[in-house]
Amino acid sequence: MEALETFIVESPVPEEGAAYRSIISDVISELVLGGAIGRIKVVIRPEDSLFQMAIILRGSQPTVKVSDIGSVEAGNLAKKEVKISLTEEKYLPELLELLWARYGRAKVFQPERRTLIMNAEDTSAEIEFLKEMIVADPKQTLLSRLVEMAIRSTPEGFRVRYHSMKENHFIFVASEDTLKPEWIEEGHKILAEILEEK
Repeated sequence: MEALETFIVESPVPEEGAAYRSIISDVISELVLGGAIGRIKVVIRPEDSLFQMAIILRGSQPTVKVSDIGSVEAGNLAKKEVKISLTEEKYLPELLELLWARYGRAKVFQPERRTLIMNAEDTSAEIEFLKEMIVADPKQTLLSRLVEMAIRSTPEGFRVRYHSMKENHFIFVASEDTLKPEWIEEGHKILAEILEEK
């Protein structure tokens, strides 16, 4: 796991804090999040059945468009074809799902591994649309992995949860009981604390 700039786990019982730090480290490693997380602070208050986590990410990746992974151009003009030639295959499954949803499975042809052909009435407009079509959003994938990491790190039975992600900041609050608004505010204060650290 890549070293984190800040990794704090606070608990009234020091041994409990150390145990949770170990659990969280293992989960971060399992989900390969070490490179994404810069700072993390966790506060555990067993007397309130409360678990709070604030994370600052190192940075986020931009969305991936079709034009980022290949070229989109006119194919056979007589057949009104639009052709995608991929330079990167990594996102091919996601791209195929999107194309099947737009055109239907039977209308997406793949004559070669890196070539996809579809028919369109207005090929010019379709080419422009496809160039800008988002194939993958790494931020959404990262958010789902952060939520999974937080849930796996939370004590058993803490099923009432709140999470928020804005820009490169992630907050997670969980409890066995109904969440109090002040607990969520505390989560935001924990985030502010680690934001201020130099």
